[in-house]
Amino acid sequence: MKILFAASEAVPYVKTGGLGDVAYALPCELAGRNDMEVCVILPYYKSIKDNMDAGIEYVMHFDMPLAWRNTYVGIFKARNEEKNITYYFIDNDYYFGNRGSIYGEYDDGERFTFFSKAILECIQHIGFYPDIIHCNDWQTALVPLYYRAFFEHHDGYQNIKTMFTIHNIEYQGKVPNEFLSEVMGVSEYWRDAVSYDGCINFMKSAVLLADKVTTVSETYSHEIRHAYFAHGLENVLRQNEYKLVGITNGIDPEIYNPETDKCLYTNFNSGELKKKYENKRYLQQKLELPVRDDTPVIGMITRLVSHKGLDLVKFIGEEMLSRDLQFVVVGTGDREFEDFFNWLAYTHGDKIAVRIAFDPVLANQIYAGADLFLMPSKSEPCGLSQLIAMRYGTIPIVRETGGLVDTVPAYNPETGEGRGFTFKSYNAHDMLGAVDHACHLYHDLPQRKKLIKNIMTYDSSWKQSADQYLDVYYHM
Repeated sequence: MKILFAASEAVPYVKTGGLGDVAYALPCELAGRNDMEVCVILPYYKSIKDNMDAGIEYVMHFDMPLAWRNTYVGIFKARNEEKNITYYFIDNDYYFGNRGSIYGEYDDGERFTFFSKAILECIQHIGFYPDIIHCNDWQTALVPLYYRAFFEHHDGYQNIKTMFTIHNIEYQGKVPNEFLSEVMGVSEYWRDAVSYDGCINFMKSAVLLADKVTTVSETYSHEIRHAYFAHGLENVLRQNEYKLVGITNGIDPEIYNPETDKCLYTNFNSGELKKKYENKRYLQQKLELPVRDDTPVIGMITRLVSHKGLDLVKFIGEEMLSRDLQFVVVGTGDREFEDFFNWLAYTHGDKIAVRIAFDPVLANQIYAGADLFLMPSKSEPCGLSQLIAMRYGTIPIVRETGGLVDTVPAYNPETGEGRGFTFKSYNAHDMLGAVDHACHLYHDLPQRKKLIKNIMTYDSSWKQSADQYLDVYYHM
């Protein structure tokens, strides 16, 4: 079976969030199976072009019509023999090569419209006719539309199926109505398929026109059928729920491995908890917190935005710091929350350390050095941080939503079952109650050791998830 995995980012070339991890790890897991041929296709961003060690080579170029314009499309590629994957890159300096950022440009809608059509155009030029095009998030959401409008009857294209994965339904790709003819270049026949709530909506078109729609956790696939989670698309999703499947993400156990991670003060495994506590002391020293073994350290690595539960933390922040604990926060985001955490650090410097930054090295040191990990999200399609934290023996505290409830069953102190501490209602004091329960367990050393060993040996790899994707591919 041939799979073309289309995404706007993928490790090791470019990453801004969880999609970059998924677009690396899932294709790698699939490519390791028998009779699977996997390619990944990405935009050829400036940051990738500037990396002279990436081993990327020119393939060919052609002109592609896009509404009233003819656009240049270059194709480059790189081969990862170890993982058995070929990476293709769509080149156009105007859209990607001369931009300093990946997202956030005024013409993102046009940039990723170009990318979506170019994905289909380039298939005939590279000679890789996939059985499945697996599209991810709004940046590739127009692939099913373009396939139906222009390509499905071309030689070699007839049997291609399209899958669309929703990683975060909040970002849908909304553009003005004139976009249909002026930028996309498709006929009025398709307007109903792409129009929603007074504008063109890329994600709506993918939900309607793809052969299968998946989400990144089972619970999230049910949540987004309701208005609280769906950001306006609940009716479209309910009408197409027959094609909706939830498959929970995994992580790459080779990348997130406390036994080999070079970022850590000292490496360790599930039977070497004394070494984990050495990482804790190092973290306390690095962040200028009192070095105390008898105090639980709670870590939080997140975008500082409301839907990550930061308004709950803001509401009870001082009350939480009145407990005998230490709090470590790393991330960037809304000014409101950046200022709040900086103020907490100024007024409670012996209890909380804050770094307003994107710092992958420090992040891994927190995963390894913290005792507890807080994720009080209002919504969480899957979440990777709780999986990484468990891999490093750090006990998660999560709200029961999306992938958090799928991967962190509540700890039962009587049976020892479960993988963390949870709360249901989106309520600050319910969250604080879960924090208190987790801190109480911290002081029960035998139970804490059992739980840490349990979460560190939990299989959060992509193996089971890839099996589920394969089942869906074959069904398609």
